[in-house]
Amino acid sequence: MELGLAGRRVLVTGAGKGIGRGTVQVLHAAGARVVAVSRTQADLDSLVRECPGIEPVCVDLGDWEATERALGSVGPVDLLVNNAAVALLQPFLEVTKDAFDRSFEVNLRAVIQVSQIVARGLIARGAPGAIVNISSQCSQRAVTNHSVYCSTKGALDMLTKVMALELGPHKIRVNAVNPTVVMTHMGQATWSDPCKAKTMLDRIPLGKFAEVEHVVDAILFLLSDRSGMTTGSTLPVEGGFWAN
Repeated sequence: MELGLAGRRVLVTGAGKGIGRGTVQVLHAAGARVVAVSRTQADLDSLVRECPGIEPVCVDLGDWEATERALGSVGPVDLLVNNAAVALLQPFLEVTKDAFDRSFEVNLRAVIQVSQIVARGLIARGAPGAIVNISSQCSQRAVTNHSVYCSTKGALDMLTKVMALELGPHKIRVNAVNPTVVMTHMGQATWSDPCKAKTMLDRIPLGKFAEVEHVVDAILFLLSDRSGMTTGSTLPVEGGFWAN
């Protein structure tokens, strides 16, 4: 299926690892012009070697002022993937202020800030666009020790809907992708214990976790004009977890 992404300028946050890195690689191969945002310079350096011509931006999206400096003059962006996130897991009775603040700064507030920058640019140009927010199956189901993470993703799902409502008249579509556990380095670190993994796999009808390419395929569809009548949606890539 031709997605028509060649030549379009796409900003991807959390581009250094996992889903973000996979998204950049596939977009680059498809001929898109990619702005890759990560807080880790070494990850960006290796990504540039893999994908010559991408535009690397190193910034901690949890820092509002630094993000404004780094992206405020990023220039015309057609498409946005809000992928950057942290997962600071704590039992509910042990949740700390630092973990709460950091989680909401990166997982929610940064989405608002970066999306504002991109959307204002699109509106000023009178150009259509698409934004994809990377949420989680945890946005709609409780998972032990994930009280803050689940909360940020639940908020992100609703933010996605409000963004779709307000940006739709400007021909900007906004959707979320909600994966199960994805076998990135972070996913492997969190779910490598077979006993812990079994508690999750038993709730997934397909009986397996997702690979990065499963999520990337959903992102590319929602960025493309093939999903031209889809906005305000939460697209599950979770093997039936929500159906259980």
